[in-house]
Amino acid sequence: MNYAFPPAPVVTLDAMSSNPFPVRRIFCIGRNYPAPDGEITKAEEPSFFIKPASTILQNNSVLPYPPGTTALCPEVEMVVALHKGGRNIPADKVDYDYVFGYAVGLDMTLRDMLDAALERGLPWEKAKSFDHSAPCSAITPEFYSGNIASGKIELKVNGELRQSGNVADMLWKIPQTVHYLSTRMELFPGDLLFTGTPAGGGPVVKGDVIEATVAGLEPLIITIG
Repeated sequence: MNYAFPPAPVVTLDAMSSNPFPVRRIFCIGRNYPAPDGEITKAEEPSFFIKPASTILQNNSVLPYPPGTTALCPEVEMVVALHKGGRNIPADKVDYDYVFGYAVGLDMTLRDMLDAALERGLPWEKAKSFDHSAPCSAITPEFYSGNIASGKIELKVNGELRQSGNVADMLWKIPQTVHYLSTRMELFPGDLLFTGTPAGGGPVVKGDVIEATVAGLEPLIITIG
């Protein structure tokens, strides 16, 4: 087929002992861990937003500090990669039939822009979906990792611990979340699910080195440039 101009290349992530994984969309789940004070407040349904595949930043890369902000904040998340899609996916089929594997991701957030948008009731995109806002490690297929329902999740900046939790603390578990999303829209192979972040964090500056780890998966290391 001829196009008006050459189409963009497919965004991919490396996958252990597999061909590269083509990324279609990135779903990010909000408020999926207990509050900083430990209070557990589970909403009636998951909240989520979407980042385009073009926001993926590969592991061991430099993330250029974005313009217009003084509060670039990393949020560590376990990432679930789907290799099957559909509508109204049964929760009890998700873990072994739909999950290709797991990775470590960062939901990079412009906190000052996000706070301003929330205060004024405006959309979040410029605070969440800017260039390079979704760093992600290579994917570990479920064949190797097993079904990850618990495990330590941590974020360090220059070796200093900023976030620490356990993926078992997620308020909306992976099967529930995938089922919910599939009742609102059709899911597809290649979709990624960033499953939320534990309390803590804070801004980073140029030169900082971020190390994110989840449940023994390949660590994600990013430098702010």
